[in-house]
Amino acid sequence: MNKRRWGILLLSGLTLALLCACGGKENGEASSSAPGSASIPDGPAVSAIAPVEEDPVYPYANPLTGEGLYEDISGKRPVAVMFNNLKKALPQIGVSKADVLYEVVAEGGITRIMGVYQDLEGVGELGSIRSARDYYVSLALGHDAIYIHAGGSPQAYEAFSAWGVTNIDFVNGPYGDMCWRDPERRQAAGLEHSLFTSSEKILEQMPSRFRLEREEDYEADWWSFSGQPSGEGTPAVKLTVPFSNYKTGYFTYDPDAEQYFIRQNLDGEDIPYIDGATNEPVGVSNVFVLYTDVGLIPGDAAGRMSVRTTGAGDGLFLRNGQLYEITWSRDKRTDQFFFLDSSGQALYMAPGPSYINIVSTSAQVTWE
Repeated sequence: MNKRRWGILLLSGLTLALLCACGGKENGEASSSAPGSASIPDGPAVSAIAPVEEDPVYPYANPLTGEGLYEDISGKRPVAVMFNNLKKALPQIGVSKADVLYEVVAEGGITRIMGVYQDLEGVGELGSIRSARDYYVSLALGHDAIYIHAGGSPQAYEAFSAWGVTNIDFVNGPYGDMCWRDPERRQAAGLEHSLFTSSEKILEQMPSRFRLEREEDYEADWWSFSGQPSGEGTPAVKLTVPFSNYKTGYFTYDPDAEQYFIRQNLDGEDIPYIDGATNEPVGVSNVFVLYTDVGLIPGDAAGRMSVRTTGAGDGLFLRNGQLYEITWSRDKRTDQFFFLDSSGQALYMAPGPSYINIVSTSAQVTWE
């Protein structure tokens, strides 16, 4: 891919207000009329029109969301966190603060969700943490992220070694005092679903050997953002994304919030996607469906999956209640996804977080 988009567009509206004021005596002011002369009553007080507040103009933007910032955080390495998505392990903690959420199928039809945080400062608790898969390792590498997980498949460990991925493993370590087992989760869901960490512990105990800033020559197809979409889409207020017989995702647009709120059907049960830290539904500004090659790894006794995360493919994109057909490309594992609209131009995303569903080319995705 020769196109490189370094410009992150953030539209800030500037509103001009005319300030009008009408003079006159205030209520209760003494009359200056001479004694015995006719008195002219005071009229009602007229207040000046309150000035309309202008939207702030920010000097920087979060490269993963396009949201304005007063501090430049684009040079930081993001942190990618592997979340458990089994029904009995819900709710997840800390997912509502992710800049990007990726979901891909794993063995047995279950899914994992990976949250990417451009700046981990102030995020709070995160969990429950689960094991890595090689395709998630590839996605984390595309963001130059530090990848946090608890164990992993043989293919994931091979990828860590072969691709030189910076990772923190809460099973095989070293991880110090960076994580803990929640006793209530351990009792209710089991040991493997009880592992938690926090942004404070991660930042305090990050190994000193880790590079925390992007390389000076780091190059990425930065995503482009705009308050207005480019081109006409198809109205779509609800998207249904089937991953497997176990998991189907639903994304419903709320025009007042200008976000898509998420529900999951897990093993036949319809469940709102809630962040357990706030007990509030998780909402995103952008929803992607990326079609790719998904299949069983030949000879893998555990039924693990092979998922292609590089090359190119078709996709769907939703923002502001509109659906667009797109294409995606990713030349190599160290690249982010690059998105093109139907005219072949770089896609403009809505400022805010994104949810990226990666599914098989045969997935029967629908919308209404």
